[in-house]
Amino acid sequence: MVPVPQTRPQTPAALRRAPVQQRSAERLARILDACAALLDETGYEQLSTRAVAGRAGVPIGSVYRFFGNKRAMVAALAHRNLDAYARRVSDRLAETPLLDAYGAIDGVLDEFIAMKRTVPGFALVDFGVPAGAPEDGDGEDAAEDPNRLVAERLCALLATHLNRPADDGLRRKVLVGVETADALVRLAFRTDAAGDQALIDETRHLLHAYLAPSLS
Repeated sequence: MVPVPQTRPQTPAALRRAPVQQRSAERLARILDACAALLDETGYEQLSTRAVAGRAGVPIGSVYRFFGNKRAMVAALAHRNLDAYARRVSDRLAETPLLDAYGAIDGVLDEFIAMKRTVPGFALVDFGVPAGAPEDGDGEDAAEDPNRLVAERLCALLATHLNRPADDGLRRKVLVGVETADALVRLAFRTDAAGDQALIDETRHLLHAYLAPSLS
């Protein structure tokens, strides 16, 4: 089996300064971990950079070294989530028989559901700042469309795994699949905090019917 190449993690535009030394990278990771945990506890509106600094055990100045405001911090967490999701999907595809469209679709959906259930902060902030969140600054990340970012990453992975070009047709199909799955999975987790399994199954059937013929 040919391994699926990993996609390169991307430094979010919201990050003021990328860490260079290991110690700085570890501090950034602690800040984002604290941000994720507090999102689960308090939600976005009550989140503050000061609370994150306290939970992470770092000076408030360390938070502002990386982020101008809490929106930028949450945007960086969303980018980290996307990098983690891309790695998980890549690993899953590496275990899936080549040209198996149904298996590839299952891997994409299963890893998303698994992260919804297990990753701190992911239920509220998966791949983008919560809808309706105020700009809280200069809005430098406002132009990003999270589902388009997800679709681009998935399109590259699927094209490699299925040995086909990542052309406009595939990009369009994957984007529609991502938008559809996002809406239905949100519904599943609104219906049941653990994710309504019947709705997840319906999402899987829909993605199989829509995507598999185009991916095969």
